[in-house]
Amino acid sequence: MLIHLLFFSSLFLVAQSKNNAKSTVQTLEVQPQYFNPKLPPRSLSASDKFEGSSDLVNLRYHMGPVLSSPINIYLIWYGKWAASHQLLIKDFLLSISTFNHRAAPSPSVAEWWRTVSLYTDQTGANISRSVILAGEYSDHLYSHGTHLTRLSIQEVIANAVRSKPFPVDHKNGIYLILTSVDVTMQDFCRAVCGFHYFTFPSMVGYTLPYAWVGNSGKQCPEVCAYPFAVPGYMGGGGPAALNPPNGDIGVDGMISVIGHELAELSSNPLVNAWYAGEDPMAPTEIGDLCEGLYGTGGGGGYIGQVMRDKQGRTYNLNGRRGRNFLVQWIWSPVLKACAGPNAVDK
Repeated sequence: MLIHLLFFSSLFLVAQSKNNAKSTVQTLEVQPQYFNPKLPPRSLSASDKFEGSSDLVNLRYHMGPVLSSPINIYLIWYGKWAASHQLLIKDFLLSISTFNHRAAPSPSVAEWWRTVSLYTDQTGANISRSVILAGEYSDHLYSHGTHLTRLSIQEVIANAVRSKPFPVDHKNGIYLILTSVDVTMQDFCRAVCGFHYFTFPSMVGYTLPYAWVGNSGKQCPEVCAYPFAVPGYMGGGGPAALNPPNGDIGVDGMISVIGHELAELSSNPLVNAWYAGEDPMAPTEIGDLCEGLYGTGGGGGYIGQVMRDKQGRTYNLNGRRGRNFLVQWIWSPVLKACAGPNAVDK
């Protein structure tokens, strides 16, 4: 449910090796070059399913709904946003349903979402692979100030529904609130980088699934935009930060958190569907199980093998319009392991 920060208790993670050979940009004709700076010892990565694989993970279905109908995303931009940053995030969201391999070559965002779509409800209906950007609303005047709480974020949604021809789409809609770099949030950086829940009818009038993600670029990039920034205590001889695929630590970091929260919101929208643990108020969900894993060989604090372009920018997924993204893997109910389309041993 949350991007937990426990991951950073083992933050001696893999980072960019200065001695790696240059790699080529992925095209339709050229296979991407993989690199994994400071791979873990072979004894840790010998298994094809080392990446978070476990028969002990008790991920169970609790009979609640999943988002099996076409998913309509209603975007709420809270604060001041550069148009280029908005376009980058929208390109990621629209890449989820970009199935044409010429428009988004493999490994693609759409292939990454395929793992999410393996989850079903009690009727056997899968999470939808159709994700649509159904509407946008800009709250550029900071209607609830520059510090938000878990309750005031619901007031932001209510304000958007009242102020914009945003339908109250309680069947297919999810509401994604993205806060700008100057906005603080309750528990942001300390305990969460993003979270999802559902609105209270007493505040919004309806029960609507929503997710919030903040831009950590100036507040805690070493926590919420890792591995594009590293904690100060890892300086000196520690691993170096990786270069973000689109040149912005805060927004590139947000995109992986957005992917994490959308995957969990789709598989556990009312916090009564897919999760591990006995407490629905503190569930371990399909993104939590793979936090910090981006490629083969990951685990034990290593992000795994990823790719980089000629400029040294790191990514593991291709999107529409030539975009590249670095997005964490998701727990597969079939493999019972973390999975992603950039796996080199699949």
